[in-house]
Amino acid sequence: MKICCIGAGYVGGPTMAMIAAKAPDIEVTVVDLNEQRVAAWNSDELPIFEPGLDGIVKEARGRNLFFSTEIEAGIRAADIIFVCVGTPTKTFGIGAGKASDLRYLESCARQIAEVAEGPKIVVEKSTLPVRTAESMKKILSANPRGHRFQVLSNPEFLAEGTAMADLENPDRVLIGGEQTPEGQAAVEKLVGVYARWVPREKILTTNLWSSELSKLTANAFLAQRISSINSISALCEATGADVDEVAFAIGRDARIGPRFLKSSVGFGGSCFQKDILNLVYLCGHFNLPEVAHYWEQVVVMNDYQKRRFSSQVVRSLFNTVAGKKIAVFGFAFKKDTNDTRESSAIYVCRDLLQERALLSISDPKVPAGQIFQELGLEETLADGSPNPQIQVEPDPHAAAEGAHAILILTEWDRFKELDYQRIYESMKKPAFLFDGRNILDLEELRKIGFDARGIGKPLPESAEFP
Repeated sequence: MKICCIGAGYVGGPTMAMIAAKAPDIEVTVVDLNEQRVAAWNSDELPIFEPGLDGIVKEARGRNLFFSTEIEAGIRAADIIFVCVGTPTKTFGIGAGKASDLRYLESCARQIAEVAEGPKIVVEKSTLPVRTAESMKKILSANPRGHRFQVLSNPEFLAEGTAMADLENPDRVLIGGEQTPEGQAAVEKLVGVYARWVPREKILTTNLWSSELSKLTANAFLAQRISSINSISALCEATGADVDEVAFAIGRDARIGPRFLKSSVGFGGSCFQKDILNLVYLCGHFNLPEVAHYWEQVVVMNDYQKRRFSSQVVRSLFNTVAGKKIAVFGFAFKKDTNDTRESSAIYVCRDLLQERALLSISDPKVPAGQIFQELGLEETLADGSPNPQIQVEPDPHAAAEGAHAILILTEWDRFKELDYQRIYESMKKPAFLFDGRNILDLEELRKIGFDARGIGKPLPESAEFP
């Protein structure tokens, strides 16, 4: 068997690496138009950071795992073709701001139809609106050679930072196909790939539409839990309750459970907001305005939480941060990844830059160029001098030197182990610390001398209630 994956990004690369590692008799080729990305996959410096990925890629690469820019050759050779291309939110036209932009997916379908020299199984791995498979089938069936294609839905349920563990021991693998003999045969062929290492009872099979909708719904439910506890964090701060204690108490209820009840400055990443907005658009399209409004509030609350955090920083620093150095610890949207897509840090930093703050940013995996790009700024000015608004420091201790405040925006374990006594002594006084991930002991920081505040935490006795 030969597998081709179109798209060498956060989903395609790790997923195919795991398949190649667990099924050494299957030849797996990952193809992408981006020559620089493919070169990185073939080097010692992979284009994405994910714990455990490096070793698995090096084990299988060159044996049965290959990365290439030869897309047409990969399509022709493959029995199964995974489509793992981006489906970002549209920024123009009908559905702008909510609907998925499917042009890359359509381009893949047309290329497969044009160059395939025999029947193929085409697997939707990208997150898609329900009924997208119908469009893919129409394009594929219009191929000039009369080949028959089977389209399957196999959404990913990976969490960045734990993707390799999720792939090796998934909660479930979901495969949707047409309820025809040919469709079910294609489903069983893909089931056979995952069954090399995943117990058969964890491999769920459904119809195409249920599989497509399950991915959007799963992300919407997870994001809803985060927005729900974040809404309570605002009430906790207003009343003196502790959001972690509230979350622990309700999480002991077996009907609720403890997961995704960690309050923070807000969720980020490439999936949650995009998928919820897609769900909102679909509900509107099918004339379900009340359902659309319900899910849209999850995003509204997430935006509110980020603005609320930025506003609290400004208010606490005597209603102005203009010209003040603010140390930002963390820029990735979560720990153990270098992915910054929709990171809460982006929005908080933009808010503070509008207030004329001077930012000193430290993240162990996100390079300076990526930070400047996300913030829409140049690293150097026209005269070649460094941009005075932003400084990127690999060492958090250096980032905090002379700062008025520290913001914890990513829950990297490294930030728990810093010498905060040393940091406090190097800062302007009063020294503020705003823990946007609730990873530090605020009472210990206050003993050092910090005016330390967390999300949904009781305020210091000296502080005024918001």
